Amino acid sequence: MTDAAGKRAKFRALHENGCFVLPNPWDIGSARLLQDMGFLALATTSSGFAWTQGRPDYAVTRDMVLAHLMSLCAATDLPVNADFENGFAEKPEEVAANVRLAAKTGIAGLSIEDTRTDGKGLYDLPTAVARIKAAKAAADAEGVMLVARTEILLHDGSAFAPALEKIKAFADAGADVLFAPGLAKPDEIAAMVKAVAPRPLNYMMFDYDQSVAQLGELGVRRISVGGSLARVGWNAVRNAAEQLLAGSFHGLNTKGPAKSLNEIFRGFGPA
Repeated sequence: MTDAAGKRAKFRALHENGCFVLPNPWDIGSARLLQDMGFLALATTSSGFAWTQGRPDYAVTRDMVLAHLMSLCAATDLPVNADFENGFAEKPEEVAANVRLAAKTGIAGLSIEDTRTDGKGLYDLPTAVARIKAAKAAADAEGVMLVARTEILLHDGSAFAPALEKIKAFADAGADVLFAPGLAKPDEIAAMVKAVAPRPLNYMMFDYDQSVAQLGELGVRRISVGGSLARVGWNAVRNAAEQLLAGSFHGLNTKGPAKSLNEIFRGFGPA
């Protein structure tokens, strides 16, 4: 396996130019599958991981996430960017301490968002910026990239102006990558890219009719898909199980990837 320093160097290099897709595995198997398929880096998904634990999004603990990151980083040669939610703390110094803990798992980068720890909306701009500054100092000390993320557009899709203000403030605070999930309109994507340049913008797929080429032309540097891949898997299981409940086995009538998966995973097992 590639060491953490090598993964981090590779990850930074990916952000220097072009546009790359950062798919979101939810467990070791999905991470190894995506590596075998040829992706260059991975990002965790808070929702996808929570569902594997039988919990809703935002209902896992810091220590559960740290263990998940440790196992995922150890299982793949690819750089891993962590969805570290809101840093599992409120005070800037506590966020920084948790960033340092996350870095010890071997991640190449992590995102910190502005969702309040009490679940009551988002942190105001001064508080959110203070948290990002503290996280950035800790991330730099550990050699990992910091992604600063605002959830404004997920609460109000029309709130582009306040989302842009917050993202620009995060860029000024030193964040390595900026991220505003919920962004979808091409003109707004281009405007946000321009506002944070030369820092890269992460775009989470929100309009599935868009293509990598189109987003690259708008200046997006990297594209993630959040819990979408996990949802595809869960929907497939639920659809097949609904047919079982109705008395039919037709939902299981697929050749599936069993043989190819065994071949992929054999390369990771004991000799």
